[in-house]
Amino acid sequence: MSARHLGSESRRGVTSFEVCRVRSCDAIVIGGGIAGMSAAYSLSRRGVEVVVLEREDSLTAHSTGRSAAQYIETYGGPVNQALTIASRDFLLSDADGLAEVELLQPRAVLWVAPAENLGDLEQLRQEMSPLTPHLAIVGAGEARTHCPVLDPEWVAGGLFEEGSYDIDVAGLHQAFLRGARRQGATVVRSSPVEAMDRAGGRWELRAAAGTFAAPVVVNAAGAWADEVAGCAGVPPLGLAPLRRTIFTFAAPTGYAAEQVWRWPLVADIGDGFYFKPEGPAQLLGSPADETPDVPCDARAEELDVARGIDAVNSATTLGVRAVRSVWAGLRTFAADCHPVAGFDETTEGFVWCAGQGGTGIQTSPAMGEAVASVVCGTSPPAALADIVERLSPRRLRADR
Repeated sequence: MSARHLGSESRRGVTSFEVCRVRSCDAIVIGGGIAGMSAAYSLSRRGVEVVVLEREDSLTAHSTGRSAAQYIETYGGPVNQALTIASRDFLLSDADGLAEVELLQPRAVLWVAPAENLGDLEQLRQEMSPLTPHLAIVGAGEARTHCPVLDPEWVAGGLFEEGSYDIDVAGLHQAFLRGARRQGATVVRSSPVEAMDRAGGRWELRAAAGTFAAPVVVNAAGAWADEVAGCAGVPPLGLAPLRRTIFTFAAPTGYAAEQVWRWPLVADIGDGFYFKPEGPAQLLGSPADETPDVPCDARAEELDVARGIDAVNSATTLGVRAVRSVWAGLRTFAADCHPVAGFDETTEGFVWCAGQGGTGIQTSPAMGEAVASVVCGTSPPAALADIVERLSPRRLRADR
């Protein structure tokens, strides 16, 4: 299905929004977060007329605006890793020049282990080594050189990974938004979808801002993706929203702000916590929780924050007693923890762009390209040639 065919089909019998009270376009993207805007950008630059419908007043009200995003090529399993690597050039180019800020800032990762988990570091190194040469097993002393607040009574060693970055999430999202609008995309906020019907080869969506029609709908609704599918009469994929808790706290005294800023992201090999510098004289921490939840405006729970503080304090000399801010976000996973992108075989014209889990920011450029190549019926970029089929929702239908 080509963009040209999409265009001719979507405009048939429609004269104007004012006369017909239906806004017709080539593709409707549901969800204006990083997934939806990356898809809208990739589609619009292929000549597809796109309308993005966002239920909230802010496009980044949920997962996108709550991410402690890192670019880590070794994170998330083989499909996510391939998508991350395929996104690298776009991110390093500051979104092909669309971003008004530098999107990536170097931030190494230090995986740390107490004595009882020390053997896990070598296993992790072996798993990661095919993906990056920038790995080194370090002893407790060198780990503390990289991050001097690690408790010498706790840390027994680490795995130091270079070649990773902090991501400016707001800057990346704005770049996708700016690029899509320059290509003619329309973004409609505060407009949850209320009903969806398909007839005559196109979808008609009734939303708070009016009625919209297109032959293709892209479901990029994050934690709400299965609910949106239900509204369209499409069977759910069984996507699971998992809550992640974040808190910030003051950096320790006795260290210059420039020194603290150079610390790596420190992550427990046992997934009990992580922390990293976040802004001037401040650190960000998390218990690395994955608590099952429902699609909602996620809120941090006091017990989860307390668990995170206790885990950080047990491994460091930080002595965190108070937090500056707390929040939570939903990371939504498919059953196999791989993202989903592609047409649903059960329903014509319905495309999934969901299930990115904890890699949605760092994989967003490649996911947008994957969705656009599927919708337009074109070959994906070479870096995605072996990946697009593995993103298909067909694999999840076979398992249900």
